[in-house]
Amino acid sequence: MSQKPKHIVTIGGSFASVRTAHKFLQGMQNKNVGSYKVTMISRDSHFFWNLAMPRAIIPGTIPDDKLFQAIAPGFTKYGDKFELIVGTATGIDINNKQVKVYKAGQETFISYDYLLIGTGSSTKAESPFKSRGSTDATRDYVHAYQKRVGEAQSIIVAGAGPTGVEVAGELADYYGDKKEITLINAGPTVLDNRPDSVSKSAHSQLEKLGVKIRLNTKADESITLPNGKQKVTFSDRKTVVTDLLIPTFGVVPNSSLIPPNLLDAHGYIKVDQYLAIEGREDVFAIGDVSNVEAPQFWFVNTQAGHMAKNLVQTMLGKPMIPYKASTTPMGGMQIGKSGVGHYGNWRIPGFMVHAIRKTLFVEQLPKMIDNGN
Repeated sequence: MSQKPKHIVTIGGSFASVRTAHKFLQGMQNKNVGSYKVTMISRDSHFFWNLAMPRAIIPGTIPDDKLFQAIAPGFTKYGDKFELIVGTATGIDINNKQVKVYKAGQETFISYDYLLIGTGSSTKAESPFKSRGSTDATRDYVHAYQKRVGEAQSIIVAGAGPTGVEVAGELADYYGDKKEITLINAGPTVLDNRPDSVSKSAHSQLEKLGVKIRLNTKADESITLPNGKQKVTFSDRKTVVTDLLIPTFGVVPNSSLIPPNLLDAHGYIKVDQYLAIEGREDVFAIGDVSNVEAPQFWFVNTQAGHMAKNLVQTMLGKPMIPYKASTTPMGGMQIGKSGVGHYGNWRIPGFMVHAIRKTLFVEQLPKMIDNGN
């Protein structure tokens, strides 16, 4: 009697799951082990390159085929060792090793031997920077948002973290004085928790592009008026009417399908040094949904590569390798034709940031789809 294939199930259709699946399947080639299969459960049929959205909200800048590419074609080379299920994982039964999936109006259960949770995160406020629950919904929302940006004469960007700074910079660089761009932040500087030199440089570059900056200011409430404009109430109780408010403040992990006792105080999945859920050797979590590192895509890529290697180790009957989480804060933000960046307290020159990020890495999307790179 042939042995039942080992079943590796991944939840999510973005950086964490796609890269891990590719690297695992590549790592298993020519290995003398039993049979195995990877099943990916994803709400999205297409990979959404949201790294480009700070620019792509501007109509005509980045075409759809640079933002969305089908996941399945990149995995056909693996034959029956891979399956994509386009559906929503709604629950996990860790004791019985099953994932509950809602697909095409029906619920089904997928059994696993090993489970990887790479469900990512969502924005705290409604915005176009994360998946909307399906590829069609996300694409339609992006198109509608692009139309709103194109028609707006005044835009307020709420939140001066990396996304907010890039959005304000892209808008101001593209439209110049044709639109009034205002960046607000609840803290005393732009790019809170970054080196002072980086924050000051970002502030200066944005102002040179014509961005109006309001600090120590929070958007407490936004009401859409009958004419489509938005009435924004700030933390000082002052109000302003703008054509469009773009919220960029923070993300929340997509961890609602996980039992609460496995989450930390902020809703992130608690993992150990092997990226396994605490107390388990068969359930793992990486990327924005886990508490191992900050939710940044270069950390996700590193985690995914390591996770794939450990899954191969497990299949070969070898011990897993501990993951060494980065303790060095880093970041790079494009601002018009320049930018700011840092590695630890070392500031990266603006021209280097621009040279690295000028395309917002859209050329990497086909590589991610085809081989996880």
